[in-house]
Amino acid sequence: MTQIGQGSPSHTIALPAVKKSVTLAWSALTDVGHRREVNEDSLVTAWPVFAVADGMGGHSAGDVASKAVVTRLAELGGTPTTTAESLNRALALAVDDMKAGEGVTDLGTGTTVTGVALAIVSDAAQLIAFNIGDSRVYQLTSGVLEQVTIDHSVVQELVDAGRITREEADVHPHGNVITRAVGFHEPPVPDYRILPLHEGLRILVCSDGLTKELTAYGIRHFLMSNPNADDAVAALVTAALENGGRDNVTAIVLDVLAVDDLEDEPGSADEREADEREADEREAGDAADDPSRA
Repeated sequence: MTQIGQGSPSHTIALPAVKKSVTLAWSALTDVGHRREVNEDSLVTAWPVFAVADGMGGHSAGDVASKAVVTRLAELGGTPTTTAESLNRALALAVDDMKAGEGVTDLGTGTTVTGVALAIVSDAAQLIAFNIGDSRVYQLTSGVLEQVTIDHSVVQELVDAGRITREEADVHPHGNVITRAVGFHEPPVPDYRILPLHEGLRILVCSDGLTKELTAYGIRHFLMSNPNADDAVAALVTAALENGGRDNVTAIVLDVLAVDDLEDEPGSADEREADEREADEREAGDAADDPSRA
């Protein structure tokens, strides 16, 4: 298991290109579960990328594969936004890294990956959701929970073809068989979806260890009843463990606290606040020296 980045109760980033600032809060948690000996999940919360990678169970060095993915995605951190092209390049480099990883056999190794990243799309600040495999992204808006990503799995194909129901898919014996992954010497091919960025948006990024144990109703309940991101991830992971914890469980909750117009003055909000304090202090000093100005 590899975790890159820490949670944040509030973080504001300026986006001069679109004259906006975005304030986010996020938290992440992972657990090995009750039945696995190794946690093959990895995660990254390195602004502007938030992602979960689930190393392939039953394959060699799944933890190596998931670590390779989040390590490469973390290299995109430190800039206000990223692009789908940069994400594609990071995933391709991760596949190269996997080939040289310890414990890899001739069959190779692989991982799922899913997440969101801040990007400028059509001259607006947006979140782009991406996924390969069956780890998921959900969005909660005005009390409505929506699964943003579509699983790359055998059971999802059966559902799409109308051969089984969603309820049957949840207990299907081939539920762990995915049809797309990062690794196995194949070029990674993620799906992308643009999510409008707005105040009040809550995002959940999770491995299938969570969705195996919680229904959509349960996920919505814990997201709705825990406004704080730290509390929300703790409640989700705890509930998944209490319901069986058959797999590694990983969750990231990302909250959009505000989307504001960016002020024209240069400098960060902290710098502007310091300048205002300095000006107030100068004015107070001048008033003390010249009572007529008080």
